[in-house]
Amino acid sequence: MVATSTLIAVGIDGIAYGMFLALLGVGITLVFGLGEVLNLAIGMFAIFGTLMAHYLSTSVGLGSAPAFLIGIAVVGILGVAVDRTLLSLVYRSDGEERILLGIFVTLGLSILLEGTLTNFFPSRYSLSLGLPRITVIDITIPGSSILVIVVSAVVLVALFAFLRGTFLGKAARTVFQDEVGALLIGVDPRRIRAIVFVLATLVAGIAGVVYGTTATLGVTDGFQFTIFALIVSIVGGIRSIEGTAAAGILLGVVATYANFFIGAYLASIILFMTAVIILLVRPVVEA
Repeated sequence: MVATSTLIAVGIDGIAYGMFLALLGVGITLVFGLGEVLNLAIGMFAIFGTLMAHYLSTSVGLGSAPAFLIGIAVVGILGVAVDRTLLSLVYRSDGEERILLGIFVTLGLSILLEGTLTNFFPSRYSLSLGLPRITVIDITIPGSSILVIVVSAVVLVALFAFLRGTFLGKAARTVFQDEVGALLIGVDPRRIRAIVFVLATLVAGIAGVVYGTTATLGVTDGFQFTIFALIVSIVGGIRSIEGTAAAGILLGVVATYANFFIGAYLASIILFMTAVIILLVRPVVEA
């Protein structure tokens, strides 16, 4: 019989994992909603952030905070480079052709990043901060899980505030809902897409860095993260940021409980089954 305190502690770890998935899922939703580009390299951007932070903190000798911040900034710079080159080619097309071209381009980018990073980072790495465990009543929670929840929540709230409370955010939502209308009122969709793509890569970089404080990660995890982020985004509604965030938390909790009771392999299967069930029972919203 598993103690209630243990179940609660596992649930909190699940929320932390779910928040990580939510960040990645939101990254996919933003870029697809604005530019109809399914970013299949989102997981590699997260891993790139983890590896950069690890390199800067260990090989360069920076403190944890500067290493983490600069590592995330490097991910953003990579995002700018990808937007200015590969995505510029993708945005020359539209409709179904753009979606298909985006899939192939970002999938190829993911493979390129995985192959290149493997040469420099062949092992698995963590960003342990040595945070102590916190005990509340009889519930013991890893400090790193609390860090993931707090940082992810701050990022998601800031993202929602950006989309609703700033001019750029409102312009992005206008493009999201009606690109022709946005053009008529003077909004440049290409500029908005560039800003949001870089923002999505920064979110992925933050996700990789904070999750790296709780787990040991390697280059090959990037593809799995992309698949899970894609599931989260689809389950939450590929154009709904709030739905994607909620789906990430739900699926993260389900996967963590399943992993605790029956192991990692079957947990992945249960995560897929849960996603299918949600898609089958979810109400269909007419456009």
